[in-house]
Amino acid sequence: MPVEITSRKNEIVKEYLRLAGSPAYRCEKHRFSAEGARLCADAALSGITVAALMYTDSASQKYGPYLEKIRTASENEYIISPAVAQYISDTKHPQGIFCVCISPEMGSGFFEKTKGRHLAVLENIQDPANLGAVLRTAEALGVGGVILAGKCCDPMSPKVLRTSMGALFRLPLLHSSGASEIIAELNALGYATFAAVPDNSVPLVTSVCFNKPSAAVIGNEGNGLTEEAKHACTASITIPMKGRAESLNAAASAAILMWEMMRDCLGDSDR
Repeated sequence: MPVEITSRKNEIVKEYLRLAGSPAYRCEKHRFSAEGARLCADAALSGITVAALMYTDSASQKYGPYLEKIRTASENEYIISPAVAQYISDTKHPQGIFCVCISPEMGSGFFEKTKGRHLAVLENIQDPANLGAVLRTAEALGVGGVILAGKCCDPMSPKVLRTSMGALFRLPLLHSSGASEIIAELNALGYATFAAVPDNSVPLVTSVCFNKPSAAVIGNEGNGLTEEAKHACTASITIPMKGRAESLNAAASAAILMWEMMRDCLGDSDR
């Protein structure tokens, strides 16, 4: 039988909030928090261990099929009051389902899983909404994996999880302390590495043939790629733009670059 929680001071509630609010604590405990019926069910179905499942009575009635999927991966179960659900929710209208999950091993077997497939490398991406959008697009397009280089925001943060729609549960991820180091490793493995830059003097991404395993390298929202990252890549590419804007949002740039990189795989080989 699930244990009932009605107090905001309950240790499970405090643990959930601390995980939701602190990247350092998530890293220390190797756990993260997730909210919402679909996201929590995605985690469970993707092989994530659920250390604690919390839900309201009304959520159990409204989202019963989702809860059954989560229960298969859950170690502990709690019924919480609507007041507690509102207190811990990161949204205005909570569905009333929350999980504390064991973090997956990032990077484990990354190059074995992604061998022969195109990759995206993100350097110093700071906006969780951008990171979440890139991960969601990468999974949708069939990109082999994503490498987070330098000081990227935490992929297990609530906003990244929500924006990615659970993509990071299924998409191979690797973290590298520096972009130039991981780019050099990719080069040594035979990848073609392309620095995405707002520079009309370099080839357009639409003119490049991605006929070998390739990695598109996308930089920080405000500063773009570091010089070290650019120089480490085997080539530079740019997105053609006819408007007055000097550059695109990082998530938009990544979406275009990944689409072009995956065109042949998606069935569009007309260049």
